[in-house]
Amino acid sequence: MAKKYVMNAYPDLNYDGEINMNTLICHDREPVEGRFDGKVIIVTGGSSGIGLSIVEELLKEGACVVFTGRNMETAKKACAELDSKGLKNYMFSMKDMSEENAAKDTAEEAYLRFGRIDGLVNNAFFFKSTNRNLDNELWYTSFKSGPLNYARMMQAVYPYMIKAGGGSIVNVSSISGHIAQGGNWTYNTMKGVVGMLSKSAAMDFARDNIRVNMISPAHIWTRQTTGSFTNDEGWRSDPESRRNYARYTAKGYMLDRAGEPVECAAAALFLLSDDASYITGDEFMVDGGFITLGSQGAIDKGRRDEREYGLEPIYSIGPGHGGTVFTKPQRDYPELFKEYIKEPHFEP
Repeated sequence: MAKKYVMNAYPDLNYDGEINMNTLICHDREPVEGRFDGKVIIVTGGSSGIGLSIVEELLKEGACVVFTGRNMETAKKACAELDSKGLKNYMFSMKDMSEENAAKDTAEEAYLRFGRIDGLVNNAFFFKSTNRNLDNELWYTSFKSGPLNYARMMQAVYPYMIKAGGGSIVNVSSISGHIAQGGNWTYNTMKGVVGMLSKSAAMDFARDNIRVNMISPAHIWTRQTTGSFTNDEGWRSDPESRRNYARYTAKGYMLDRAGEPVECAAAALFLLSDDASYITGDEFMVDGGFITLGSQGAIDKGRRDEREYGLEPIYSIGPGHGGTVFTKPQRDYPELFKEYIKEPHFEP
């Protein structure tokens, strides 16, 4: 029997138990039986992580699903996982969504296989980023593999949705489209573009009974983000380091934890379904209260956690994960920060 949702997956707040991939990604949901019977939905980037969770939950609720991915080995593992759970009526299509014809070809394949298209989840997105040391090629790739890919996919499916009498599109964005994050010029910019793209598309498609919405996750535990939990080497190899890292990821979240893929899937399925028939041009923040809390709220929450729960503040837990314990510029601490400065420092 599927486990029920709980308000907080780690109610002790101290993460006293073992921390590994299975404890961080551990929750299921109760499917809404038959909610997508007869519906055909495309999920790009559906062979792992959030995308795969959306594929799985859609299949549980009766949808026929076409999902794309770039890595055949990853796709084979995903298909084996779906098969092991008795899930059918899906098709994998090997696609690099940055390629010009990928969207058109995916839509045609879905229609030829299942005879209609009712929904689309745009999830495939380029994750690498650049900073002030500009990499022009990375900017071009980020645009092609991000918002342009989303736009092409929406353009490709809407004629088929019109034939079906309407449809629903969910674009996966991110909290990164709302906040500044160091060294992430391209990723944050492109996720910000997804926001206005989705609103503009919602306006243009409304007359065709096609709704367009977004989900914007915060830190979500996936195989990628828990990769270092599965080996015995590196700075997260020992249990205490893993506990500290899990605690660190909870900083700034009202619910004191990062999220899970199935929680993103639940939001996406709601927006795809007829239950959301009067919702379009909107954004669902799947972020445990991160954006609402804001920076000042996060500081106050840290003080509360320290005062009420006896939690010691976590400021830094490894390379690339700084905190707020140092209030002066890095140049005032040359000995402490010399190993972390990767780019030239320009004095004013």
